[in-house]
Amino acid sequence: MKEILIITSYFPPETGAASNRIFHLATGLEKQHFKVSVITPLPNYPKGEIFKAYRGKFKQTTTENTITIHRLWLFASNSKNKVLRLIAMISYSLSLIWFFMWHKIPNTVIVQSPPLLVAFTCMLFLKRKTRKLILNVSDLWPIAGLELGAFKMNFTYKLLEKIEYFNYKKADLILGQSNEILTHIKTLFPEKDLFLYRNYPDFEKPEITTKSLNSKKITVVYAGLLGMAQGIFKLCKSLDYAKIDFHIYGAGAEQQNIIDFISENPLLPITYHGEVSREELHLALINYDLTIIPLLNRIYGSVPSKIFEYAKLGLPVLYFGGGEGETLIEKHHLGWLADAGNYKHLNSVLQSIDKQELGLEKRAEIQQIAKAHFDFNTQLLALKEKL
Repeated sequence: MKEILIITSYFPPETGAASNRIFHLATGLEKQHFKVSVITPLPNYPKGEIFKAYRGKFKQTTTENTITIHRLWLFASNSKNKVLRLIAMISYSLSLIWFFMWHKIPNTVIVQSPPLLVAFTCMLFLKRKTRKLILNVSDLWPIAGLELGAFKMNFTYKLLEKIEYFNYKKADLILGQSNEILTHIKTLFPEKDLFLYRNYPDFEKPEITTKSLNSKKITVVYAGLLGMAQGIFKLCKSLDYAKIDFHIYGAGAEQQNIIDFISENPLLPITYHGEVSREELHLALINYDLTIIPLLNRIYGSVPSKIFEYAKLGLPVLYFGGGEGETLIEKHHLGWLADAGNYKHLNSVLQSIDKQELGLEKRAEIQQIAKAHFDFNTQLLALKEKL
């Protein structure tokens, strides 16, 4: 049985797209008869605090469904202070180096990037002639950070570019979640072995339903991270509610701002449901008419994994983020598009949608598209040939 190690910064019981992506990869490879182990920090995301059940531990190793999971210490922080965020990444990198010194590492290793510094640590300390290093790139850093306003074009940015270049150079195979990511890497390393690995979900889809929380209005739902990049607080302030009810699930930096806005505007049809488990969320989502996927700014290389998850649920999408995600929605007829950052156009599109277009026939059609084009196991079998 071939051994494979996955190194990631996010893993259940943490929630979110990054955690789900690596969990599905690990369990999928295990079902394909790989002996899988995972290295990840003690759970701390998204609040930036070690989960209560793991506090006081330096390291914990468990076996879950035959997958060995090593959880390592880090200085947890989700602070906006860049120094504290850097310390958090360095602390995990130091824990990784310590682990590498005292444990035998398999000859096949998949490394998640970003964070760039964590990936750099793995590429620097694990490169061997007999070892295959696979870099799984889910977002393009530092480019994405520049577009989000987190970085400026200065010495730090240039240093991060050098780290990014080093990581690509040392990788034997690079997995990219979008064609934009692969195009970018190919401009730097034309001969590098690349593989398009989308964030397709792997779950048993619930039965689709036409149940709606309001018989007259269109029920619109957002579920996910309530961070700066998604701009849900601004969305709450900018939506035209004449024809819709808006429901929100998730947690993140803007959470309190959203709660305060709802409290200060009790007549607006906005409901915040908090954070729920993924299974509970799926059962809730199928009761809504339409989901919205927003990005405050178009981010090169980014394709929200929600596109594929909602397609499997049969849930029509209003996409408000531009880029490759917009291309996917249009190509596969998954819903409606609004110009990124243009709230006037967003409201115009919402007003143009007829609730009758959101019924069982549309949902069944979307699920068939997901089965044909976004199948996790088909993609995994193609990846298996590369490992």
